[in-house]
Amino acid sequence: MPHDHHHHHRIDPDAGDRRVIWAVAVNMLLTVAQVAAGLVSGSLALIADAVHNFSDAISLVIALAARRIARRPRDDSMTFGYGRAEIVAALINYTTLIAIGLYLFAEAAFRMADPPGVEGWLVVIVAGFAFVVDAVTALLTFRMAKDSVNIRAAFLHNVADAMGSVAVIVAGSLILLYDWRLIDPLVTIGIAVYILWHAGREIGPVIRILMMGSPDVPALQQLADRIRAEEGVEDVHHLHLWQIDEHRTSLEAHVVLTETAASDFSVKLSEVKAMLARDFGITHATLEIETAASGCADAVACR
Repeated sequence: MPHDHHHHHRIDPDAGDRRVIWAVAVNMLLTVAQVAAGLVSGSLALIADAVHNFSDAISLVIALAARRIARRPRDDSMTFGYGRAEIVAALINYTTLIAIGLYLFAEAAFRMADPPGVEGWLVVIVAGFAFVVDAVTALLTFRMAKDSVNIRAAFLHNVADAMGSVAVIVAGSLILLYDWRLIDPLVTIGIAVYILWHAGREIGPVIRILMMGSPDVPALQQLADRIRAEEGVEDVHHLHLWQIDEHRTSLEAHVVLTETAASDFSVKLSEVKAMLARDFGITHATLEIETAASGCADAVACR
């Protein structure tokens, strides 16, 4: 997730916040409705699903809080700013998704031995209502999810829930009509695998950012070769590339100039920085200028 070459039409931050607030509201409404229906029908499954939907609302609250924190200006204690708040929120939400996926898998495996019955059509009807709410929530956050790993994690929570609701409708109908009880755990296993696959794929880049890993693009060697190709540059070393957040990449390097280029190093420094911004979208670059005669400014790091 390096700098963004593709300029999506991003939603205004305040408008985005309002969408997330609406998504939280509809999920809380669904939770209350499911608890009430679960108590009336005596369905423990519906109450359990209500708890799951409540976790969706919490994931959206975490995402919203992170969005607001991320927009705070940098200060003396956070000199890079607060952008990584969204990365931390994504890590929390993906971790809970993985936990939910493992729980569903284990629960489905347990139910394979003794598939349960269904409490009645009320369960299927409420599942239909739950699907509508999850679909609305997903639509509210869909566009925002394209540009934010934080919102993408919360979005995936709701997509997983929507799939769960479809599974309840399909499996519940088949059980009520044909008493095919095995379909419920089989569909649940499918959903669990889907959740684990998506969450496992998305959590890797999140951890990579928090570990100050370099982005996939540009490759470090490609970047080094491009800097060396600049006129007046003899070599580059002590090269570090990391992501400040999902959309900003930072670079640090020692650039060795020819004696001629070094005589007016400020011009060459500006040229290299302009190239990094133009070709790679890297606008935060710290470059140490050296010459062959001066040697490396950091002897320990350059060994």
